[in-house]
Amino acid sequence: MSKYNKLIFVCTGNTCRSPMAEVIYKNLDKESDVKVISRGLVVLFGEPINQKAEVVLKKHDLESINHISKGLRESDIDDDTLVLTMTEAHKRKIKDTYGDAKNVYTIKEYAGESGDVIDPYGGSLVEYEDCYIELARLVKKTVYKLNEDK
Repeated sequence: MSKYNKLIFVCTGNTCRSPMAEVIYKNLDKESDVKVISRGLVVLFGEPINQKAEVVLKKHDLESINHISKGLRESDIDDDTLVLTMTEAHKRKIKDTYGDAKNVYTIKEYAGESGDVIDPYGGSLVEYEDCYIELARLVKKTVYKLNEDK
């Protein structure tokens, strides 16, 4: 059992980066008890996953089933929750908004890298593909790290 019982991937609108990370994670780690979800920091109303993100996932034989964007709420986070954000700004906002949130890292920081995951929103399919490739690498490192921490 991992030291976390829940993993939340967080991006801005929960329509692209965080749902892609969620789908990638669930595909890589099918045995774990960890509940994996994704949330956004600016979600005004529920939207499906971005069409370009969906195209890229399908290209890699992955699918986001009935994803509807959801905003991060305080009730989503407890002491056993690992929160991985796409950017430093997301991490700061969570720390500022939810002072009790302990285990908040950028996904790159958690994977031993630095910088932000670039937002492909509004970009070309190639930019979404580049984002997917980066996320796949980072999520893989996350899965290995969580399995080492057992």
